[in-house]
Amino acid sequence: MSRYLVIIEPNATGVSAYSPDLPGSVATGPNRPEVESEMREAIGFHLDGMRLEGIAIPNLRSEAAFCQIVA
Repeated sequence: MSRYLVIIEPNATGVSAYSPDLPGSVATGPNRPEVESEMREAIGFHLDGMRLEGIAIPNLRSEAAFCQIVA
């Protein structure tokens, strides 16, 4: 099992998401739970397509961190 970093951002019509480790793997939805569900499906679809095409699955390289700033 692999864990892919997913960036989730609000937009004018709801929420969008993408994975930096899988360019082209994106999802949108009206709210966060919906976009998370759509993104899981998008990542699975993306990986299945890569396997069918004989494309190597890229190594996971993205990480996330929060930096707390005291103003």
